[in-house]
Amino acid sequence: MKAVAPRGATTLLVIAKEPLPGRVKTRLTPPFSPQQAARLAEASLADTLDTVLRVPAARRVLVLEGRPGPWLPPGFEVVPQATGGLDERIAAAFAGCAGPALLIGMDTPQVTPALLAPATGPGGWPTPCTAWIGLAEDGGFWALGMARPDPALVRGVPMSTSVTGREQLRRLTGAGLDVHRLPELRDMDTAQDAAVIARIAVGRRFPAAHAGTREGATT
Repeated sequence: MKAVAPRGATTLLVIAKEPLPGRVKTRLTPPFSPQQAARLAEASLADTLDTVLRVPAARRVLVLEGRPGPWLPPGFEVVPQATGGLDERIAAAFAGCAGPALLIGMDTPQVTPALLAPATGPGGWPTPCTAWIGLAEDGGFWALGMARPDPALVRGVPMSTSVTGREQLRRLTGAGLDVHRLPELRDMDTAQDAAVIARIAVGRRFPAAHAGTREGATT
């Protein structure tokens, strides 16, 4: 069957918060200070945006809570996040997409173009019923995509729980979608997560930021 969208026809969405001390990655404090946690969040976001720039796309959209900063490279549309819970904000992001769309978060700086390639490369959307999900080790999901974005398939999914990914997957399959899996990744939520990801994300901003904050972390 002919693919729904040719190479580069996907809308890539990054949902993120402005990396401000006390507003992001609060589970990192302690051992990190709010300023250190914000620096780690900024590095994570910058690495994620850099990866998205290296992936074929029709549009690259930053769905942002807050204001853009010097960490934002050219090449992105910026739209504000909707109000409400995370499910409502993700649903609203998909509502602004007319064709295949893949959404990722800002907490996986280890993501690479190769990890996204199954969904963003040729044949990533073989039918209008295609969906993609990347589950996270903590039970959530780090990536979600639909050939025909349907906000209703996200609304009401309990977010930030140990069953979020499983419930989102159930919602997609229950709607009759053909769900494909991206690799499972670890979200950067705790100090232990940050340490593990820093060892994985070789050559990125995040390991350098982590090395710079680790020595000053409180105990």
